[in-house]
Amino acid sequence: MNKLLSVKYNNNNKQPLMQALSLCVLLLSGCSSLQNSSSELYQPTPWALEQNRNRLATIESLIQTNRREEAKNSADIINPDELSTEQKAQLNLLYGQIILSFGDGEQALQRFVQIQAQQLSLPDQIKYFQAKSQAFTSVGDFLSSAKSRIDLEPLLTVSEDHKKNQTLIFENLSLVSDNVLQINQRQVASPLAEWLELASILKAKNQNPAQLNAAIMQWRTTYPSHPANSSFLQNHQKALTDPGSRPKSIALLLPESGVFAEAAKAIHAGVMAAYNHENGDPARPVIHFYDSEKQSATVLYNQALEQGANLIVGPLDKEKIQSLANSVQFNIPVLALNHVQGLNKQNLYQFGLSPLDDAEQITNKAWLDGHRNAMVLTQDNEQGKRVAKFLADSWQRKGGKLISKKTYPPKGTDFSFIAKKLPKLNGNKNLNNTAAGASSNTGKTARTRQDIDVILLSAYSDEARLINAQLHTSPVAVYAMSNVYTGRANPNADAALSGVSFCDAPWLFSSAYTGALSMPALQADWSQFNNQYYRLVAMGIDAYYLAGQLNNLQDTPYYGATGKLSLTDNHRIKRNLVCAKFVAGQPELRGFISSAH
Repeated sequence: MNKLLSVKYNNNNKQPLMQALSLCVLLLSGCSSLQNSSSELYQPTPWALEQNRNRLATIESLIQTNRREEAKNSADIINPDELSTEQKAQLNLLYGQIILSFGDGEQALQRFVQIQAQQLSLPDQIKYFQAKSQAFTSVGDFLSSAKSRIDLEPLLTVSEDHKKNQTLIFENLSLVSDNVLQINQRQVASPLAEWLELASILKAKNQNPAQLNAAIMQWRTTYPSHPANSSFLQNHQKALTDPGSRPKSIALLLPESGVFAEAAKAIHAGVMAAYNHENGDPARPVIHFYDSEKQSATVLYNQALEQGANLIVGPLDKEKIQSLANSVQFNIPVLALNHVQGLNKQNLYQFGLSPLDDAEQITNKAWLDGHRNAMVLTQDNEQGKRVAKFLADSWQRKGGKLISKKTYPPKGTDFSFIAKKLPKLNGNKNLNNTAAGASSNTGKTARTRQDIDVILLSAYSDEARLINAQLHTSPVAVYAMSNVYTGRANPNADAALSGVSFCDAPWLFSSAYTGALSMPALQADWSQFNNQYYRLVAMGIDAYYLAGQLNNLQDTPYYGATGKLSLTDNHRIKRNLVCAKFVAGQPELRGFISSAH
């Protein structure tokens, strides 16, 4: 090319010069557009299309059997230029699913935005909208996640699938702030606008049942053909209109002295906040209070029966719960405020803030985010050992590998011994991320399969800040029990927790639990307590409202202050928590665990 450019202009040599310039232009334009034009000029042969059809089917099978590394490696060897338009869309879908399985929602969305849904088969369209919704949830974009689920609705044909999908639509919209719901309600088109209106109705916590039922009926009348006008809303209304669901008289058994007195006081504050919220409601139950520290639970149970109680809330102490269960046949429902392992008796419901729920939720979150090889890290004391067992057992039940189990001294400050056990950053943190490898189509990963990729941590906020700050040289993710969060946003102090994920009670997040009983609205009630008792105020709120939900709880979950509450077969109330991640010291919501599936 340099020789061609050196040809000199003269009147006797015009033709060679013009030929040289023309050739130069062609060469230069060819160099600049070679990458783009090659795919346009190349038409894949029928043999290549068939071969890649088989390869794509193999990748799909690998994804379905959770063999994500093999799936990624198989995808990496496919040449996109040898694919049809539909196959390219399918490859982007598969790549997005693979990347999502490694927990990188942002990179997965970069694949999904390249897809036009109509280029996919019907089964793949369903997978596409499901995966896109999951990716949006993982980055905290709940409105877009709900929109993807709404786009999925007309593709579903099984009523149970509709019910699950509609539940996930509502769960995502329930985490959108009231202000954003109202603004978008005026700006978006059907059917999203109707969903936003419905979410605004259902999201308002602890409304008068009759008023809420009337609002739902008005919505159903206005939008009779809306897909939510099915079992989804019918179940909600059933819980509201069941005449036998609300007790007329409640007996509250709590200690006024002793080791559980302060915890009981916080629960009592939550119960009374909920009770006072219903002031003027003719259906509001009468509450009688009994000091469970002065008399046995059995004596108090019989007294409550004699005084006309329809439901008993308490006791709080595990030993008293067990003693009561051994002594009486439960003629009326009892909502015990703790969990006793192995106890299962008719009409005895167990509700508590169990670390078992915390451990199950945070390990679920870590697993769904793509982590597989864990270190469990807890305090070196009896409570720490119990929590370590909960975390390890839950992790291994999912198929995760427990690489290491470590403890740290209470009130310690030097946690460098932890970092020594972990892989180190190789310049660019993304080099240690298999998802980054998948998204860039490099086919390379920097960590071996046996490297620790997640720490499952139990630590109070002060310790967790020190621990996380000393892990800056490692790419390992940290997923913590709920005690990592004080319950109040503190960006300056919690900057040291940036990157840490945890799951907690919705009441602690203003957009997740709104209304007259939200945490901001009840500041006068909770501010009298140490932060370790904040969640017990939320538990008191739920205990009051669960009294009217027990008959329907097995079929219809209750979205409470402490979580999405459901009933297990052994009458234990299970809490499904909302998860968050510290970003610049602020906890940002990442959705309910059920929304991440």
